[in-house]
Amino acid sequence: MNRFTRRIGDAAARRPWRTLGGWVAVLGMLLALAGAAGGAFADDFIAPGSQSETAMALLEERFPDAARGTAMAVFAAAPGERLDQDRSAVMAAVARLSEVDHVAGVTDPFAAGTVSADGRIGYADLVFDVPVTELGADALPALAAAMDPARAAGLAAELGGDAAFVNAEAETSGIEVAGLLAAFVVLLVVLGTVVAALAPIMIALTAVAVGLGGIVLLANAMNVSTSAPTIAAMIGLGVGIDYALFIVTRYREHRTAGRDNADALSLAMSSSGAVVAFSGGTVVLAMAALALTGVGLLTSIGLATALVVLIAIAAALTLLPALLALLGDRIDVGRVGRRARRSTTPTGAPVTRTVWWWFAHRVAGRPWPYLVAAGAVLLALAAPTLWMETGFPDAGDDTTEASHRRAYDLLAQGFGPGVNGQLLVVVDLRRAGVTSGGLAELGARIAADPGIAQVGAIELAPAGDAAIIPARPETAPSDPATGETLTRVRDLVPDNVAVSGMTAMTDDLTRQLGDTLPVFVGAILVTSFLLLLIVFRSLVVPLKAVVMNLLSIGGAYGVLVAVFQWGWCAGLFGLEDTYRIASPIPVIAFAVLFGLSMDYEVFLLSRIREEYDATGDNAESVARGISGTGRVITAAALIMTAVFLGFVVNPSPMVTMMGLGLATAILLDATIVRMVLVPATMALLGRANWWLPAWLEQWLPQLTQPEHLSPR
Repeated sequence: MNRFTRRIGDAAARRPWRTLGGWVAVLGMLLALAGAAGGAFADDFIAPGSQSETAMALLEERFPDAARGTAMAVFAAAPGERLDQDRSAVMAAVARLSEVDHVAGVTDPFAAGTVSADGRIGYADLVFDVPVTELGADALPALAAAMDPARAAGLAAELGGDAAFVNAEAETSGIEVAGLLAAFVVLLVVLGTVVAALAPIMIALTAVAVGLGGIVLLANAMNVSTSAPTIAAMIGLGVGIDYALFIVTRYREHRTAGRDNADALSLAMSSSGAVVAFSGGTVVLAMAALALTGVGLLTSIGLATALVVLIAIAAALTLLPALLALLGDRIDVGRVGRRARRSTTPTGAPVTRTVWWWFAHRVAGRPWPYLVAAGAVLLALAAPTLWMETGFPDAGDDTTEASHRRAYDLLAQGFGPGVNGQLLVVVDLRRAGVTSGGLAELGARIAADPGIAQVGAIELAPAGDAAIIPARPETAPSDPATGETLTRVRDLVPDNVAVSGMTAMTDDLTRQLGDTLPVFVGAILVTSFLLLLIVFRSLVVPLKAVVMNLLSIGGAYGVLVAVFQWGWCAGLFGLEDTYRIASPIPVIAFAVLFGLSMDYEVFLLSRIREEYDATGDNAESVARGISGTGRVITAAALIMTAVFLGFVVNPSPMVTMMGLGLATAILLDATIVRMVLVPATMALLGRANWWLPAWLEQWLPQLTQPEHLSPR
């Protein structure tokens, strides 16, 4: 692999302007295609094989209008006033709504059952001629603008319902820029010059821009989650900056050692470039593996993120060497602080005893206290995971700045929280179990459930072979009690009856992800074990990595539970309430952490193995390995953490959880795990770290290792 990355880098460096021109052309082409043929983002919440999928299929076959979903235009008068006092303004808004593209019909907001008991709040259902997943966020501004006549009369007018929730574009807080500024500061400290610090950020931003253009095109071929671009950009920025940092650091150290620019760049691409390709490839595979869950939401997030990371790898291996070749000696322009001194000789012998070298020796000298202390910290952080409750965020969890959240609150005030999570009981009358004459009896049984507030009028299909019984729960969609009500309703209906609706779909999705998580985690751990076994030719090293991965991700899960479920330090993150953990987060976070932790694992352990092969001294090889990699690993982790924390204040609860979870996991992995647990366990195990049975050695494929996998 080292020869491959070296050849790619050399080719890009020999033709820098052609390489830069190629990237500009690709970016321009993608942006143009995205504007002309890009799709809209929408969330696919259907869990394959679930009862809600069965119900949706039946709706699409027998009730095509109902299967498309609806939005709700919610109108509210001032407290103490009645909505019908401004009937003309409301009806004017309804007339304009009926003229918006894809609106097939609008119900009467003053009909029975659509006005609250006090007469202050009412709503009209909007029926579309396309499925809500195909409506796209572009339609929402037109619908919102159509309600201006009601607003002009002093009424509150908000757009809510499933269509508004699933098609709402994820807003950004703007503070993500602070993450980039923090990353720049870290790069400036580590690399020492302004130009060198700017290079990784420019590479990462270019990669993300190209990747986002590709995601918009991907949305034209499949349903892509509204959260996918944000999550892909978050991870793409982190890995893009880190990958460029590894290569730039190695390149500048070769220059410091006396190599000319071309030779220094070629050697950097051979060593750090190979690690970028290997580590980045694991991230791509881990994210693409989310497609194995079969869940459309996760598949789109996984493929979108894999696409951006793949482009970040390509940018690091081609665009970066072209940029470095053009910069030449200008890479040292804007020097900050003193000129960095080399801490090691070209053979790896320490010249100065760095803080990292000293700390590693201290850990190796007394491994048990450090091992116990670090393990106790991680276990304490992971303990809340035992009480994790997963669910799916609904419109009530979004920011009050969103129209669908305000509509959600108004509906809950006027009709009770269950109005936002209506269940659709779909009856197939072609099958035995319930006849048309027994529908009323079935509706009465459903209404008798203590969790059901109201059962609506029964609607028959045009052919008379199916029926819909709408049921309104007493509790909000994300309330655990609603899930219990759903279970009871499903238990009391016969086999030819299926329950759907957004609440049922997200509940089924949560259940499926809960069942999938152990299998998914097991597959990733086995894969990581096999990869590290091949790379390091040791049984102990990959086994330790598996255990430490579990500890770091467990700590991140525990922090999420403490902050979001229990409300600890909630004010610090701008949270006004407690939330269940979004069910996709544990699956996505584990896939991401697996790939990213491989970066630090390969950089650190490869250097330790290199020193061990040269000296045969276990303690000294660990100290030298950490001394050579500690600075760059810490810097990379700080950059990742800064970028991820920039998304913590995002208005989307799912993105907020993702940002905090990944930032916590990366920080734990790069500090407590890599800098404390690794040297402590390696000191205790000694030569056993590198034990491998002879028979297994013969069967393992031989991979070519880069000359040096980390900056000295």
